[in-house]
Amino acid sequence: MKKLVLVLSFISGSLIAQESTFDRQYSVGVGLGAIYSGLGVNFALLSASDMKYISAGCVEYSSMYGSTCGFGAGWIVTDLFNSNSNKHGVGVYVTKAGSESYVYLDDNGFNFVENQYYAAGISYTYFMNGIDKPGFNFGISAHATNAKYEEKINGFLQLGYQF
Repeated sequence: MKKLVLVLSFISGSLIAQESTFDRQYSVGVGLGAIYSGLGVNFALLSASDMKYISAGCVEYSSMYGSTCGFGAGWIVTDLFNSNSNKHGVGVYVTKAGSESYVYLDDNGFNFVENQYYAAGISYTYFMNGIDKPGFNFGISAHATNAKYEEKINGFLQLGYQF
């Protein structure tokens, strides 16, 4: 019995040591921009040179129609151009980009239609302390949408903090 306890503790100690060698880091962020799906939050898996994230936020508010909120996902890398710094990130993302509404007249009278539209884009983000450390970030992004009547090309300015 003592040997079994000793073997199990050795195996579990080895597994814990092996897990720490993976050097996984997680981050939570709040802010405004593409990596936050508008005004919102994100949860990210970090390495020394990249960030994979999911986000939830609101991209617009109207006193008549309320807020348009949704989810997004993206990936930012800092070693794309073989840079020694991990502060400059280039990324790709998808997110909810807004809603549009219109009214049309047919044989049944006036019809009100509201469409939600989504975006896919590219981004540049500057991380003040590096992508894998807590700190402020800011950036800019451009995206294409599947909107019918709103602008099909748009973007976000970005300001946030990763914890």
